[in-house]
Amino acid sequence: MDGVAILLLAAGSSSRMRGHDKLLEDVSGEPLLRRQARAALGTGARVLVTLRCDDPERREALEGLAAISVVEVADADQGMGVSIGAGALAVPSGTRWLAVLPADMPELTCEDIAAVLVFAAGHPHSVVRGAGPKGAPGHPVVFPARLFGALAQLSGDQGARSVLRGEQVRLCPLPGRHALTDLDTPEDWAAWRARAQY
Repeated sequence: MDGVAILLLAAGSSSRMRGHDKLLEDVSGEPLLRRQARAALGTGARVLVTLRCDDPERREALEGLAAISVVEVADADQGMGVSIGAGALAVPSGTRWLAVLPADMPELTCEDIAAVLVFAAGHPHSVVRGAGPKGAPGHPVVFPARLFGALAQLSGDQGARSVLRGEQVRLCPLPGRHALTDLDTPEDWAAWRARAQY
C-alpha cells in the first residue's frame, strides 16, 4: 500500500504475565509477534516494529521477515507513548498515514488491517480507528501525516490519547472482537484459548 506505514508496538515488558512473554505465546502455530508482523506485511504497507534493545527472544521471533524495520526503544520502560514517539520519528519520508497497532491483539488479521487502511484512504484528513461492531473504539489507529510531529513528542504510558483529543475520529467496524481483544495476563490467555478457534 503506497504511502502507508504500520507501527507494530512490541517494546512492552509483559509485566502482568508473571514471567511469561505474551508476544511469544503460540497462536496458530507461531509466536503472536511473528503472526501479527506477518499480518501487517500482508497488507503491502511498510512495517516498523518497536523492540527493547535487550530482547533477543522477540528478535528471534521476527527472523526471516526481511521487510520489517526494527526500531529500538532504549527507554521503553517509560511507557507506550515513548514507543509510539520513537516509531513516528522512524517513519519513512513520503508516508501519508501511520497505522499504530499493539502487537498483543491475536484476533486482528491481515484482512482487518487492510480494511482499516482502505477506509482511512477514503478519509485522508481524519484519524481512523478499528472498532467493534457496535462502535467500541479499538485498533489499529491510523494517523494522517499532519499528526506525525505530535506523535513524535509523546511520552509516558497514555499512548496517543493526547493526540486524539480534539480530532475527528472515524470508526471502521471489524468483525467480532477483532479490534478489541488484547490479552495481558495468564488468565486472559487461558479464557481466550478456551473459546477461540486459533
